[in-house]
This record gives sequence, C-alpha cells and structure tokens, in this order.
Amino acid sequence: MTAPTQEALRRGWCPSTLRPMETGDGWLVRLHPPGGQMQPAQLRRVADLAEETGNGLVEISSRGNLQIRGVRQEAHPALVEALLAERLVDEAGGPGPQRLVLTSPLAGQDPSDLIDAAILAASLERQGRAISGLPPKTSVIVDGGGELALDGFAGDLRVVAIDQGSVVIGLPQGGWFGPVASGDAGAVTAGLLQGFAAYRRAEADRIHRLRDLDHDQISALTEARSIAPAGAPAARSAPRRVGLFALRASRFALIAGLPFGRSDTRTLSRLCEAAGAHGVSEIRFSPWRGLAFLGLEHDAAASLAARCEALGLITRDADPRLAVQACSGKPACLRGETQTMGDAAVLAEAAASLLAAGLSLHLSACVKSCAQSGPADLTLVGHDGRYDVVIGGTTRDKPMARLDLSQIVQRLQPGQDIHTRLTAGRFSGPQV
Repeated sequence: MTAPTQEALRRGWCPSTLRPMETGDGWLVRLHPPGGQMQPAQLRRVADLAEETGNGLVEISSRGNLQIRGVRQEAHPALVEALLAERLVDEAGGPGPQRLVLTSPLAGQDPSDLIDAAILAASLERQGRAISGLPPKTSVIVDGGGELALDGFAGDLRVVAIDQGSVVIGLPQGGWFGPVASGDAGAVTAGLLQGFAAYRRAEADRIHRLRDLDHDQISALTEARSIAPAGAPAARSAPRRVGLFALRASRFALIAGLPFGRSDTRTLSRLCEAAGAHGVSEIRFSPWRGLAFLGLEHDAAASLAARCEALGLITRDADPRLAVQACSGKPACLRGETQTMGDAAVLAEAAASLLAAGLSLHLSACVKSCAQSGPADLTLVGHDGRYDVVIGGTTRDKPMARLDLSQIVQRLQPGQDIHTRLTAGRFSGPQV
C-alpha cells in the first residue's frame, strides 16, 4: 500500500487514513489498524503523531475506530507516511466500507462466548472486501453470545451465537434466520451481502441500505442461501461496558472508557506507557468508545485500572458519562450548531440519576447524527445554539420543544415535564 497522490487527498472522501474528511478543526483522519488492534508502543506512536500533525485530540468512535482530529493539510502526507511505515494502515480500495464488522473488543478471548467471534469477523472482513457495490456505511454485527452483548448497536446484518457452534442471522427489518453452523456463517453472510449489492446496483435510486429491500427481495436472498426463518436469540442483560473482565488462560482485560469518546494525546501517551509497564499484550478499540487492554494478570489489571482513573478515564460502569453519546460539535465540526462536548458534561451531571437508571442520552450538533444512528430515550439536536428535544426517537423525529442548555437542565429535574415524560416507563432502566 502506498500513500495517495496530492490530488486524491483533496477529494474529501469518506474519512479514513488515506482519505481524510475536512472538519471545522482541520482534517479528520480515521485509522483502521490491521485486526483492529495495536501494541502499547504503537498507540503511543500514534499519539505522538497526532500531537505533531493535529490539534492534540483523538477519539474513539461508536464503531470502535480511532480518529485523529485537527490534522493540518500540509502535515497529512507525513502522517500517512509514518503510519504506513509503522504498518498501522489497513484500508480497502474503492468506495466500500473500510471496516465492515463490529464485534466485542474481547472477541476470541472471552470465555463466555459461544463461538470464536474474532475468527468469524476476520473471515467476513476478507470476504466483504471482494464484494463490489456495498455502501461505505454497511455494517455487520458479529456477537459471540457471551457477556458483552452488542444489542445496542445498529447494523445491516446481525450474526448472533445461540449455542456452541451455531448462530442466527438477523436483518434490519426484524426477521431472524438460521440456525447456521458457525463455520458456514461467514459464507452465508457474505452471500447475503452479495445479493444485497446486486439489488443495489439494479435499483441505485431506491436501495441505499439493506433495510430498503422489500419483502420479496428479502425472501429471495434468504431462500437462495437455504436459510429458514428462526426465532430471535434469547434476550441478555445489558453488558458491562468498562471494568475488569476474565479472559481465557487465567488472564484478564481492562476496558476503560474515554469521557465522551475523546482524549488529549498527552493523556493517551501516559496511558500507553502505563499499559506497557503493566504487561499489556495488545490494545483494542471498544465500541463503547474506549480502550480494551488485554493479556493482563489480575493484580496488574487492577493496578492499571487505578492508573486509568487517575488519568481521567472511566472504569466504573455506573459512571453517567457512559450513557451519553455526543458528537464533536461546534467548532470542531463545520455543520455543528452547538458545543456538544461541553454540554454533554453538564447534562451528564444534571441527569446523573436518570442515566444511572438506564436512560440513554444522545447529543447531536446537527441532524446528521454522527455519534449514534439509532433512537435514544432523550435525543437533543443542535439548532442555532439551542437543542430540539426529542423523547424516545432520533434526530429526524418531531421534537417536543426547542430549548437552550439551561432550560433543558431545569426541565430534567424531578417534577419537571421532561423528567416526568422520561420516567413514565419510557426507558428500560428502573423508575427513578
């Protein structure tokens, strides 16, 4: 793989390492390392490069991608060259998805999983790159069926283990199919994606995502792969998103969340130094917008957790900030109409009891909804410095009001209207 030409760099393609996106604070460079993992020294190198070429901020997205913010245009070629030299760039050619599969950050090492989700995910990534015509945002959820359930993440297809060695496959319209042997699941899922891509090429104006297929097209897809309707997988408890987790071979992992998915590079560098000193074998990126440190002994994992807390990361699952999804907002985003990062911190404190009870809160600085594609219990959509307030919906649903931050904080208090509507059985947690 070689660095792109200067002409290619100016095209403003969907964000990746080789194709950055222009934002309000410079270029956004999204990094897809091979296998979605790094060594501590490699991540520290990325932090150094982000400090040298960007504005000193890095993010973990809700798809578990690492993003370098504020990269200067003239510095981007040097950044790409350095990342290529470190073998940290793994990108597909063409307009298709750069990372097709989302799976648990503990995939392949979680003793509670029913299949090896890491092997299946790697197989699907390879097969997906050979399918022409997939939209860039196409996604497949591969859920090993263990402790870290991925029910809260949206995908075009869901592959969920239901027992040792078999899975069911879910479509966005709500149907489930299977069971399918885990060894065959990669080929079956890739076949569904191939069929979808063919329909999309034939009806490009109507079909943009898999959810746009009609009933007959879905039936043809599943019948061609000889999969029959199946029941939905059994419901599981909401997963712990951070903390210590037991792995195979008497090892442990620590998952630590970045507050609202963001860290400064100096903190990240100190964190990588601590990870190396504690014997971390690899670092993976968590879709709960954090870092997973693998290969630890128990005492080392506990010690690293304390170090993470001292550096301002989140290691306790009750932390209200974990329930808040926020985009970068104004001024980092050219389309942003509110300063979501600062507002998220205020709202996390103001709604702490609701968030602890299970409320999901989404702040989007515009209608585009980059931080979360699906609905939330409370969605706030930026509009000229204020927010449209949506209860139980997405950024495109009808708001109940347009309020400034102070008004939202006030009306989130017990006895006020937003609090009352949210606690009237509208979210999955216990009543407050």
